[in-house]
Amino acid sequence: MEEEKKRQRGVRLCCLCNEQRASLKRPKTLEHICRDCFYRVFEDEIHDVILSNNLFSPGDRVAIGASGGKDSTVLAYVLSKLNKTHNYGLDLFLLSVDEGITGYRDDSLLTVHRNQIQYGLPLKVISYEELYGWTMDNIVKMIGLKNNCTFCGVFRRQALDRGAALLKVDKVVTGHNADDIAETVLLNILRGDIARLSRCTSIITGEDSPIPRCKPFKYTYEKEIVMYAYFKKLDYFSTECIYSPNAYRGFAREFIKDLERIRPRAILDIIQSGENFRISATTKMPEQGTCERCGYISSQKWCKACVLLDGLNRGLPKLGIGRSRGSIDGCKDRNEKNGGKSIESKQCGTLDF
Repeated sequence: MEEEKKRQRGVRLCCLCNEQRASLKRPKTLEHICRDCFYRVFEDEIHDVILSNNLFSPGDRVAIGASGGKDSTVLAYVLSKLNKTHNYGLDLFLLSVDEGITGYRDDSLLTVHRNQIQYGLPLKVISYEELYGWTMDNIVKMIGLKNNCTFCGVFRRQALDRGAALLKVDKVVTGHNADDIAETVLLNILRGDIARLSRCTSIITGEDSPIPRCKPFKYTYEKEIVMYAYFKKLDYFSTECIYSPNAYRGFAREFIKDLERIRPRAILDIIQSGENFRISATTKMPEQGTCERCGYISSQKWCKACVLLDGLNRGLPKLGIGRSRGSIDGCKDRNEKNGGKSIESKQCGTLDF
């Protein structure tokens, strides 16, 4: 009777519970649902992804890559909640990388410190300055705004691994969402990077390395993450990096958003297309070895971080961009005295170049 009265008054009811007034239209399915049902389906979908892909095992130590942004903040909140609700048996940690970007990262790290208190999770912050002897502010002063994302991306990936090794975790989880993965599929196609197409949609990467990485948000839309954070009133930092407006990925992001407006399922379709690519058996990723300089994983004599860092320290920052290997060959004799130390104990910033 009450439902009939609501319909007569023109109130749209939630299509799932058929009781509460609909508060939003899900970007992924276009369903009109109430907030409680949105929270439930959002969390249940992530729980199903975790179970169906065997992302964790009881007793795992898991580091959450925490930047203070919406994705990592929602990931920390939801994973903490699911860990308690479904008894995953995980030891969770927050792991942040301080790139040294004044007016951006210093502010976002304040959010991470608040999240540490709000969620009761231990926090480890590792910085470019302590690892490499450089901050992104100093790198941009030397190289300018072009190609700066190359340095930051390479350094951040390695910094996360080094931080995870210091925490002695079994896995690292990141807040990469469905939009991010769809963008990566398109970027690898545009770049002709066929080898990476075979793994860019993998929900677990680095399974052959000491610390695998997982993406529980693989099928979760960015818009829904924003809506969840907004309705839950989560504390997150929403400013974009001041050095990234001209990043090449931005063009793929705009194209994805245009497709989503036309057909919301386009994001999942692109991911599914990436999953269904059949790559020739002759097309393989380079075999992984160990960097002679710092001991990090590398398919070359020096890892990309050491090549870039060598260029910075020699006043030739563009030396390591692209496919150049000159900096490695020119310093071969100095390489041979370095080696044998673990990721945890050997820091790029302390080496003599």
